[in-house]
Amino acid sequence: MTSAGSSQGASPDIPGESQMRASDAERERIAEVLREAVAEGRLDMEEFEERLDAAYTARTHAQLEPLVRDLPVPGTTPGALSAPESCGDGDGRIGGTPTSRMAVAIMGGFQRKGTWTAPRNFTAFTLMGGGEIDLREARFEDRETVIRCFALMGGVQVIVPPDIETHVGGIGIMGGFDQSGEADGDPGAPRVTVTGLAIFGGVSVERKLRKAEARRLKAERRQLKSERKELARAERRERKEGRRVSFEKDRPREDRD
Repeated sequence: MTSAGSSQGASPDIPGESQMRASDAERERIAEVLREAVAEGRLDMEEFEERLDAAYTARTHAQLEPLVRDLPVPGTTPGALSAPESCGDGDGRIGGTPTSRMAVAIMGGFQRKGTWTAPRNFTAFTLMGGGEIDLREARFEDRETVIRCFALMGGVQVIVPPDIETHVGGIGIMGGFDQSGEADGDPGAPRVTVTGLAIFGGVSVERKLRKAEARRLKAERRQLKSERKELARAERRERKEGRRVSFEKDRPREDRD
């Protein structure tokens, strides 16, 4: 199958590095480099905000690369940034005894979340019930994990962090099997395949930041918003003071006396 970027690369089938699609984890790592740069005084707040906005809207490596090209980071491409970190992170999450190998909800619900260990093969079954499988803080028995979901007049929600490669291949009959969470992850990170069957029910796969990371980003956005407000107030005070000084200079001398 010919890729979308083949016409611009050296190979007819494989896109060049700069045309590769950027992952959420790569965008986040670029954002982290920018935060370090503004903290060290290498970027002012205005340039930092412009580059941060560009990082979160970037679609390819070619759009990410210029944002950190002039900053002291290891390598000059998003791929160089992500490879060493993701390999260590992936290895750190792989290994251990599975917490459970299946979950069943019949007119009820189940949850697998927090610091649990997912097995190589996990089976979820819901009948007029619902289940949640949250892998954001999970460990993995093996690098390859298969989650089989069977939803009969019920639903299963699978949540994965941005750096995990996810493939979705289930079937929906009078129901839904959402593939919007399917995406590439980081090299070396765990890989998850979600498959199964939904009849009069639904299975959804969503990609979300880890809770700690989401809280940190929220706090940083609040801080940036507060700093922008303070800067705007300072500018208003300066303009007001400038108008007052100008008024004093323009007044007739006898009025000032």
